[in-house]
Amino acid sequence: MDSKDDIEIRKGEITIHHIEEIQSQYTDAEYRLLRRKVDRYLLPLMFLCHGLQSIDKSCISTQATFGLREDTGLVGQQFSWLTTVFYITYLLFEMPSMLLLQRYPMGRILSVYIILWGLAVLCIGFAKNFTHLVTLRAIQGLFECCISPGFILIVGTWYTTREHAARALVFQSGYVGIGTFFDLTAYGIGSVSDKNPGVESWRYMSFFLGGLTMLAGVLCLFFLGTPSEVRWLSSDEKKMATARILDNNTGHDTTGTKQWKWEQVRECLVDPTFWFAGLSSFLGSVPNGGLTAFGAVLNTSFGFTNLQAVLLNLPKYAVAILLFAFVGWATMKKNNLRMWFMSISNIPPLIGFLMISLLPNEPQYKWTKWGAIFMTIPFAVATFLGWSIIPSNVGGRTKRTAITAFTFLGYCAGNMTGSQIFEAKDAPRYIPATIACAGCLGLQIFVILTWRTVLAMRNKRGDERMRELGLSEEDRVRLGKELGEKDCTDLENPFFRYTM
Repeated sequence: MDSKDDIEIRKGEITIHHIEEIQSQYTDAEYRLLRRKVDRYLLPLMFLCHGLQSIDKSCISTQATFGLREDTGLVGQQFSWLTTVFYITYLLFEMPSMLLLQRYPMGRILSVYIILWGLAVLCIGFAKNFTHLVTLRAIQGLFECCISPGFILIVGTWYTTREHAARALVFQSGYVGIGTFFDLTAYGIGSVSDKNPGVESWRYMSFFLGGLTMLAGVLCLFFLGTPSEVRWLSSDEKKMATARILDNNTGHDTTGTKQWKWEQVRECLVDPTFWFAGLSSFLGSVPNGGLTAFGAVLNTSFGFTNLQAVLLNLPKYAVAILLFAFVGWATMKKNNLRMWFMSISNIPPLIGFLMISLLPNEPQYKWTKWGAIFMTIPFAVATFLGWSIIPSNVGGRTKRTAITAFTFLGYCAGNMTGSQIFEAKDAPRYIPATIACAGCLGLQIFVILTWRTVLAMRNKRGDERMRELGLSEEDRVRLGKELGEKDCTDLENPFFRYTM
């Protein structure tokens, strides 16, 4: 047998033999060439789709400043419910969709979901009343529910643990690149309606975004997927892609896909990191839900026009992309920085929300309050890095699916809460809501630091046990790979080490 046949790929399934010999079959140069090829195919596509998802969700805030509420007769809390219902269906269909991703080709499932969510966004442009809007937003939430967690799982099947954060931040920064493109487009569409009041520009924003999203979904049908699924790798490149990630101790992309293991779900319930991931996601998503629905509304309440509010997003995007690039670079260069970045990134937003609460909406404070909104940019770092920790720190396919689903349930619950605490009676300053957002960010810092302490203690205990057994680091790594290929969880695998 040729040594490179130690990895067999048949009908989308991967089987591995002689695990200790596999990685040495390929050179570092071959691995680097493969990684660059994967980056070229996957990252631009996920960048586009994740960016569209972020903008599709938050576009409702921009549309509100261009007449959506008036044209569809929204009153009271009905506008808030357009965000809340999105996350209700997102939450309800999260787990069923994750089960589909585990059992069936991930790229195909995600592509179909993207096309259908794009269709829902496009149809919003035809809505005439609250019933139409709330129904379409519910459908949109249903089909967007597995996109972000699906992309996180895909990153885990292609990249090494050290690469997870940087690659996840690349596609998660899509909201910056696509957001800049959309805001310039929205400015152009909005300028037309300013000159022609009869033009309902918010409808054309939906037509534009929906059509672009459906096109992205069609592209995904051809290019998106895990190593065993895609058609743009040769058979030998698929073997190399599998060999490259064995050090993650989490198996490969088809490990554990055919059986749902309830014992791994039960382990989640007694594993504190499961609860830390969900709680951190919830706390970080409360301010996200508020700003998604009311960011543009807040800016206009400070005294800016709707067109000015659109343009003022551009410097925010520029800073966000620089911040994401720096964090991605730093986490690639040095291990165990992720949770420090997660904690520190919440401090400026916490101060920013307090400033929004305490300063009056008077002309002399207009730019100061915009500066406070500007200070909220970094809180996304904690959320996005928290997502990237899952493929790095969770062994066992069922456990990884369960903790990913729970993390995004927290994300949904937080966004729903954030959209509802901005009550119409508190307009225009929304003091209770902005103070609540600051409080959530403070609590999230505490949760992240506690989470990090637990992981550090586990690593320390594991290292002490290895010394007692007299095992070398090479032995630990080899045994960790073998248990990972057997679909062992991180708690079942004594040779697993956590990244922080």
